[in-house]
Amino acid sequence: MSNLKETKINSKVVYEGDFLDVRKDNVLLPNGEKGNREWINHPGASVIIPVFPDGKIALIRQFRYAVGSEFIELPAGKLDLGENPLECAKRELEEEIGYKSNNIEFIANIHPAIGFANEKMNLFLATDLVQTKQNKDADEFIDLIPVNLEKALELVWSNKITDVKTIIGILWYQKICNND
Repeated sequence: MSNLKETKINSKVVYEGDFLDVRKDNVLLPNGEKGNREWINHPGASVIIPVFPDGKIALIRQFRYAVGSEFIELPAGKLDLGENPLECAKRELEEEIGYKSNNIEFIANIHPAIGFANEKMNLFLATDLVQTKQNKDADEFIDLIPVNLEKALELVWSNKITDVKTIIGILWYQKICNND
């Protein structure tokens, strides 16, 4: 087994925001040399694959400022301080699409940006949905787009969905539906 581990010598916060910070670390490389690593410290997030009783997946469309474009996505959100991933998934489901789930189960963990961030996303499947009330954040503007699995896959393979968490979630749902 190889030893590829890099060991932190010291770390400096170069920017601290409301929910993430940017760090610059000095590290000891596997070959004994020293190097620098810049990375984003993120609290983590939950992603939900909500499936309506008619089998349609609840996708959303929203504008993403960092890339200056609208994206089709699965509902998701960052963990609040002290919140566990399941609580976050339940909260985000209701906030973003106005539904609660009577059956929500953990599917997988994904790491969307391993080259520069420690973010871990927790992927959940939510079925047996019950409509409540959408409770979006004041700065959140979202359109609900219910689609069947075939249409969701078409959006992925035609490059109309490019968000990595959504692509992975849709492919996991396909696997679940196919009993693979």
